[in-house]
Amino acid sequence: MSKGPGLYSDIGKKARDLLYKDYQCEQKFTVTTYTSTGVAITSTGIKKGELFLADINTQLKNKNITTDIKVDTNSNLFTTITVNEPAPGLKTIFSFIVPDQKSGKVELQYLHDYAGITTSIGLTANPVVNFSGVVGSNVLSVGADLSFDTASGNFTKYNAGLSFSNADLIASLTLNDKGDNLKASYYHTVRPLTSTAVGAELSHSFTSNENTLTIGTQHALDPLTNVKARVNNYGKASALIQHEWRPKSLFTISGEVDTRAIEKSAKIGLALALKP
Repeated sequence: MSKGPGLYSDIGKKARDLLYKDYQCEQKFTVTTYTSTGVAITSTGIKKGELFLADINTQLKNKNITTDIKVDTNSNLFTTITVNEPAPGLKTIFSFIVPDQKSGKVELQYLHDYAGITTSIGLTANPVVNFSGVVGSNVLSVGADLSFDTASGNFTKYNAGLSFSNADLIASLTLNDKGDNLKASYYHTVRPLTSTAVGAELSHSFTSNENTLTIGTQHALDPLTNVKARVNNYGKASALIQHEWRPKSLFTISGEVDTRAIEKSAKIGLALALKP
């Protein structure tokens, strides 16, 4: 377990990763290569039905500065510059998208033994200001996530959450969508040697009075092969198998089916990630 409470985005992350990470219903291919100077170039292609999307990302690291430049099929240029620890516990992130002149943003992250703070501001005349903070320890923490639009003078987002952790269990409770959605999640490590774990997430919407319950599990068949499965109360079931056929190179097959209409709803996704 880490020493501090982490950032607000870490609340419920273990359960979210177990229930949603690596599941997909499209075909994805990723190749990463490294130049002799240490520049990492990653090419990604995704096929969604008849639509094909692609991007190329270049990452350069120089001491504590990491620069990421990505170009996609829509001719958008995404640039992110990250400065790690210009001061102890501090991270600075500068990002912008070309040709979107309003996309520039500066973000600061600060990690302390008893607090985690993230704040960002858009580089425009009337920016959106974001702030999230968590206080506590690696056992119990509570936090809030806020966004304020200086142009309209209104809060566009206000969320709150708390998290409890011990050696093998993590439970969290968050209030999202301006108080309209209450979400509780649970992650439990059953057997560390085989990475066996179970998780669940219950979401309640006060506006529609609807509940969504998703439960899932994961297990390592061997040191290189993992399987995951999940199902929700609407009858949608998903499963995947992921194999590391060489170091850092992963092959993933995932599928989803609506158990109430199996013959019409089966979806299969494939993902291949290659790294030298």
